Amino acid sequence: MLKIVSGMKTAVRGLTSSAGRNATPKVAPLQEAALEEMCILVDEFDKPLGNASKRHCHRISEGGSVPLHRAFSVFLFDEKGDLLLQKRSASKITFPSYYTNTCCSHPLTEVPGESEERDALGIRRAARRRLAYELGIPINEIQPEDFFYVTRIHYHAAGPDDVWGEHEIDYVLFLKKNKVTLDPNPDEVSEIKWVSKDKIEEFVRNCESPLTPWFQLIFKHKLPLWWDNLACLERVQDHRSIQRFV
Repeated sequence: MLKIVSGMKTAVRGLTSSAGRNATPKVAPLQEAALEEMCILVDEFDKPLGNASKRHCHRISEGGSVPLHRAFSVFLFDEKGDLLLQKRSASKITFPSYYTNTCCSHPLTEVPGESEERDALGIRRAARRRLAYELGIPINEIQPEDFFYVTRIHYHAAGPDDVWGEHEIDYVLFLKKNKVTLDPNPDEVSEIKWVSKDKIEEFVRNCESPLTPWFQLIFKHKLPLWWDNLACLERVQDHRSIQRFV
């Protein structure tokens, strides 16, 4: 079954320039403000190395590189096991109007508690914050311990404008909830869809917009296995390895 949630406000259209790396990209005001948020820089083994602005962590350098930093991807499932997907707003800086998993973002060093390493607690706190911001899920409906930390992936992808890109150690978090309140932020999300396991391949095959590179990699390599084990995720949990999707 494929469920589409509509009736959302129209998102502000993006203003990102595609004039090349030497141009100064123009972005929507709220997205511009978000570029000053401070992400956690890490090495290839996910050891923290300091921090840098979201702008620095996503702007492709003259040499074509993007600093490696910490991120997370949330996969929210309902009581039937359907997965909530979102279409990113046209105003997003990286991969605007692409379909992706429920929520994707970063822990921030300026937010208290989001740098906590133990049991990925900082990541869980950041995921809770972003679900509230992007999808309007009230903070009191989700607790950090509700997230199931599956594994980490490492991937690198240039954006379609050749200006912005991604290079992340991405924590994969599964969240199973019988009911949540959804009120998507149009600056972040233009559409949301509930997709069942037996319809996900059809959705991907017929999707009118591209998938984000991290979601495409997860779907190709791991998501079917994880989804099959939704009732017992401990079978597929791996905190020791970092899946290398570079």
